[in-house]
Amino acid sequence: MREDLERLLERLVHASVLERVAISFAALLAAILLGGVLVFVSGAFATCRSGLDLAGATFCYNPMQVYYELFLGALGHPLEGGWELHNYNLATTLRQTTLLIFAGLSVAVAFRAGLFNIGTQGQLVVGGLTTAVTVLFAASYLPSGFVGTVLLVPIGVLAGAVGGGFYGAIPGALKAYAGANEVITTIMLNFIAVGVTSTLLSWRFQDPASDNPQTRAVPEYAEIPNLPLVGFSPRMNFSLLALGFAIALIVGIAWLLARTAFGYELRTTGVQPAAAAYGGVDEKRMTVASMTLSGALGGIGGAFWVLMEHGRWLENVPDLGFDGIAVSILAGNNPLGVGFAAFLFGVLDSGSNSINTATDVPPELVGVLSGTIILFVAMPEFFRMIGRRYVDLEDSVPARSTGGEADD
Repeated sequence: MREDLERLLERLVHASVLERVAISFAALLAAILLGGVLVFVSGAFATCRSGLDLAGATFCYNPMQVYYELFLGALGHPLEGGWELHNYNLATTLRQTTLLIFAGLSVAVAFRAGLFNIGTQGQLVVGGLTTAVTVLFAASYLPSGFVGTVLLVPIGVLAGAVGGGFYGAIPGALKAYAGANEVITTIMLNFIAVGVTSTLLSWRFQDPASDNPQTRAVPEYAEIPNLPLVGFSPRMNFSLLALGFAIALIVGIAWLLARTAFGYELRTTGVQPAAAAYGGVDEKRMTVASMTLSGALGGIGGAFWVLMEHGRWLENVPDLGFDGIAVSILAGNNPLGVGFAAFLFGVLDSGSNSINTATDVPPELVGVLSGTIILFVAMPEFFRMIGRRYVDLEDSVPARSTGGEADD
């Protein structure tokens, strides 16, 4: 049995891109089938005026309708008449995709360095508040209008990157110079980030005109602008420029990891720390640098959450950082795969809202359905990650000498 599992893991580790896509697609179909059965059976315990009568029971929920709303509702029902490209549901899907790209890249960079950054959420929270405060401060010294947009948006994004990067460097330094486990420190720093930012908000940055825990709104010209003619309505809180920046960042991070000396050292440190050290890589410096870059990406996600979606920092930040962990695992920690994984999560999030609006299926069941899909699709890549570590460990153990050879 153990040998069979080892062969299966090894086969999964060395699977080609086409095989991995086929596995993910098969897992998606299995999740849809299982989810459909759960929805259909759950309908037998619900109360409704009309449904499918079968074997003396009334089944209230139609799995076909649920999946129609989940996948096509997220796009604004493109098969129906009067569909428009710039619809609210598609904007919601792409907005969530954009934010999850930053969170997924943050986690993926740390994972590629052999570090488990569970603190992207805290880095995103700190980066978002840093962005809001910096933009509000700088806006009083800079001109308004187009010039203000050109200056303030990059300043806000840079501030988010610096805030998140600094907060990511803390667990990196603790790991490198104190031997602290980064999983524990990043989890604890998530709670610290919430407490510190909430305290700073109430002490210094609270909007005096609002009873809600939030900062003052940044100037409208400091928000991420929409593209003229082809862009979405400003009321939808989504900008194609933001999505374009996220895609460019995907390409940039992929190039950094694959084509630069820094990326090579980062990947080598994650796969074979001993070999990296033998090759002259400063493991401590690389640990801090990797966590700083990871935190900066999370902070950029917080900046775009402020400058694109809300125009201010609010205390109740959504769990984008934790979703980024699942996005990264689903993508196999590959920056190019993060975009597709983030889009799937965006579809599930927007489609879930469509199900809640168009059907009587309870939100809890919709959550189970979405979670089942994520679990099934992500688990092959999760086991592949485990298998890679197992195979690398086996390859690093020198073979024992056999018959007649002297042991050292």
